[in-house]
Amino acid sequence: VQQVFKQLFYMINAVALNNLLLRKDVCSWSTGMQLRFNISQLEEWLRGKNLQQSGAAQTLEPLIQAAQLLQLKKKTSEDAEAICSLCTSLTTQQIVKILNLYTPVNEFEERVTVAFIRDIQMHLQERNDPPQLLLDFKHMFPVLFPFNPSSITMDSIHLPASLNLEFLHKV
Repeated sequence: VQQVFKQLFYMINAVALNNLLLRKDVCSWSTGMQLRFNISQLEEWLRGKNLQQSGAAQTLEPLIQAAQLLQLKKKTSEDAEAICSLCTSLTTQQIVKILNLYTPVNEFEERVTVAFIRDIQMHLQERNDPPQLLLDFKHMFPVLFPFNPSSITMDSIHLPASLNLEFLHKV
């Protein structure tokens, strides 16, 4: 059950983050607030179902960081440093793409300046990020089956003749 929800939450993360990276109309402060609220509801549901050890919440980390990125101030060099230290699960390319797509919804917000985006890129130039922008939503985590040793010893097993396993011999 834990593995199923980890996979499901990864898919939610990948599809939502990919939509954020591809659609200018959703890159805003209010979308960041809405995403963070929805993610907290998912995390609360996991706690309520006692699934916090499943790793499902950790798969949402890139989406959480993207939501926080949409909500942070984006003006000074200190803001750039804060963004770089906060967004460790996002690649440089993803951070820059979200900042380029950021669209103010009202007159109180301002567009992200080109100078600020260059400042972010300078701070993150040492990172060795993979070159892909979008997450692979078809990624599958390996299924792990726990090993439960049997209490039955091998020499107590009787193999019926109807199985046609004469080639097996007890040692």
